[in-house]
Amino acid sequence: MNAKQLPANLYELLNGENLADKQHEAMMLLTMDESMWPHTAMISVGEIIAITPERLKLSLWPNTTTTNNIIRTGKAAFVVFFDGAAHYVKLSLEKLPELKGAKYHRERFAADIVSYKGDMAKYAAITSGIQIELKDPDTVIKRWEETIAELKY
Repeated sequence: MNAKQLPANLYELLNGENLADKQHEAMMLLTMDESMWPHTAMISVGEIIAITPERLKLSLWPNTTTTNNIIRTGKAAFVVFFDGAAHYVKLSLEKLPELKGAKYHRERFAADIVSYKGDMAKYAAITSGIQIELKDPDTVIKRWEETIAELKY
């Protein structure tokens, strides 16, 4: 497999469809702060979409440490434990113009995959990763669907 694209199962997870079925999956989004320390944040399937296996888009809350780090460096990585494997994805990001009329004010980014690595141990199976339980699933999933729809532009 091309080390600069998502495998089919991860592309399916991040395709922006059936978000209610994927609501429990969460990922770690890693950036570097101004002091060159790693900064970790959480990201959900309602904030990232795989446009193609090589290209993603992200929609992040403005004025957060993560968003500011991405604007400053143009780099990030995300880690997801899914389908029995750890997936490590390095990204090169570019800030997209503000989307006029967006329902939620977000910073949007286009991201090219710089590298992908899947990690599975021969002697052990990854049985779970970061799992979340939404407090108000109907409201959150509706917001995710609207956010993902806006990322498709």
